[in-house]
Amino acid sequence: MRSLIPFAIVLVMSTVAIPSTSAQTLPVPQAITDPKLITSKSSAEAEQGQQSLSVEKLYMTRQVGRASWSPDGKTIVFVSNISGRNNLWLVSSEGGWPTQLTVSEQRQTAPIWSPNGKWIAYMSDYDGDEQWDIFMVSPKTGQVVNLTHTREISEESPRWSPDGRYLAYTVKPKTSSVFEIDVYDLVMRDVKHVTTNTLADRFNDNPIWSPDGKWIAYTQQQAKGTDSNVMAAEVATGQSTQLTPHEGESLYRADDFSSDGKKLLITANAANGYDNVGLLELATKKISWLTKDKWEISGGNFSPDGKSVTWTANVDGNTNIYLHDLATAKTTALPLAPGVNHPAGEHSAFSKDGSRLLYNHNGSTAPGDLWVYQLATAKSHQVTHSLVAGVRSEDMVEPFLVHYPSRDGKWTISAFVYVPYNMVRNGQNAAIVYVHGGPTAQSVNSFNRFVQHMVNQGYMVIAPNYRGSSGYGKEFQQANLFDMGGGDLQDVLASADFIKQTGFLDPKKIVLMGGSYGGYLTMMGVTKAPDVWAAGVPIVPFVNWFTEIQNEDPVLQQSDLATMGDLEKNKALYQDRSPIFFVDQITAPLLLLAGGNDPRCPKEETQQVVDAVKKRNGKVESKVYENEGHGFARVENQIDAYQRVSGFLKAHVPPAECKCSVTE
Repeated sequence: MRSLIPFAIVLVMSTVAIPSTSAQTLPVPQAITDPKLITSKSSAEAEQGQQSLSVEKLYMTRQVGRASWSPDGKTIVFVSNISGRNNLWLVSSEGGWPTQLTVSEQRQTAPIWSPNGKWIAYMSDYDGDEQWDIFMVSPKTGQVVNLTHTREISEESPRWSPDGRYLAYTVKPKTSSVFEIDVYDLVMRDVKHVTTNTLADRFNDNPIWSPDGKWIAYTQQQAKGTDSNVMAAEVATGQSTQLTPHEGESLYRADDFSSDGKKLLITANAANGYDNVGLLELATKKISWLTKDKWEISGGNFSPDGKSVTWTANVDGNTNIYLHDLATAKTTALPLAPGVNHPAGEHSAFSKDGSRLLYNHNGSTAPGDLWVYQLATAKSHQVTHSLVAGVRSEDMVEPFLVHYPSRDGKWTISAFVYVPYNMVRNGQNAAIVYVHGGPTAQSVNSFNRFVQHMVNQGYMVIAPNYRGSSGYGKEFQQANLFDMGGGDLQDVLASADFIKQTGFLDPKKIVLMGGSYGGYLTMMGVTKAPDVWAAGVPIVPFVNWFTEIQNEDPVLQQSDLATMGDLEKNKALYQDRSPIFFVDQITAPLLLLAGGNDPRCPKEETQQVVDAVKKRNGKVESKVYENEGHGFARVENQIDAYQRVSGFLKAHVPPAECKCSVTE
């Protein structure tokens, strides 16, 4: 829930048969379990150009976000920060020079083209406050219209009806914990409430129109994050029907309507505790499972002719796209470069004629870019080009996939380890434990600008997927419920144990760093295990469960209460897991960064730490970016923030080859 909001090759064709009863068909990737097998590659060029991947250069590479096909398939609208802001851009689907469509100081996302091609709907907030409005822009004239104009109400996830007359979207007042679904009539200029009176501990998400425009399928999830249902609302009456009745807790999500409107493609963990893909018959509510694997499988779209569906498979941090023929039950893995590949397209990843598939490719040495896959030729071509400013893929490193046992022996923890070129195994080097947010998120084999910068500067980096992470099944994802900052922190500490055993590191030169929930775990680490860390960098953290619940967005209030328990009954747990009460244990210097308009981890959480550490004459630096929210969207702020982090770490925990000295 607290994850930072992002602002993101032809091989031999392979075919895999996936029977509906199979337990696991996707291959298990090879992972290193012996720390001594971690190596450093040699590179003469890297030796000569240690400063080639500066923060300025890396953050001037483009970030490419969400996208949508034009109805005629000739143009793609996408979000990018080419101008330094996340605005809308247009590019030919064949590739070429993009043109800027919207010019705004505010970040924009989720563009979706109207069926008649005359408008593009999107959402935009104000200085990162997540109070989104729905806008429309003309792709021909650039005329912009704010449809909702509600500063105290957030409208998100716009979706056009098939006839283009209506826009469905989710709606949440600032003081509410509930997302409802509304429909805006562009002819009559009025709003109809499709869902109402949803319980305070639930929210509605991802409205999907039926082909005849009479129904909207959506997902209703409970605040705890462990149970959800697929629902269908009749637009005319606002009457909702539950399509996935079940006992116990399971997650169900709607992905797409079939072209005849009789089926839904869904993703659920009900079959075996792992996310898998199925077809839900609306008339009978019966589910036919298309996959039954033990990885994270996520549904995509039906092809326009209804003959096939897409899904993605996240296998230990690498994601590929699959095309499944419904008549033959044959599944084809698209021949895409390794890394993280996801279908793109707010309505569908398929072009309207079904001949092409739009996707985003992101790899450890390549930032996210849009590509188009031709189904007839099984070939892809690149549409956007993000690497600029002399940044080269060959100057970056690819990580090792590693597995290590949790300290309590209950789990195998997966992590990615980045090793600088030409690092000497002499026990003198420095490292960073880089903790993802969420906590239901995952460190994957994708492009990370800051990690590549620090590796280029001589730091080893390990990015662990602690218990509570997504990608490894229901049981693992729920293993930190009512134990936040407990077992998951131990898994983070075990990642430091692992990299110490590589022989590369000075055990007194390990940094703990993370954003959002990763910032919280960073604060837990420097207070609960102070001897391990040479420095800590919590970014947009929360540090005090009591003040966090009091001040955060109401949706997160419901989530925190559902995952940590009653504030009074579990007061001792809340106190023990609030690092602000253990600031006197901190020995490492700290650098904290926050957003002035952050509704998830308010800046006051950071200020509590700064005040408490200064009161004890500890070493602490901080910076609040007043025009940002939960994470930093403006390029100049990204550069400033991560230059600060880089300089702070070089001063306090210098790499072995650094000419700098430790700050006294």
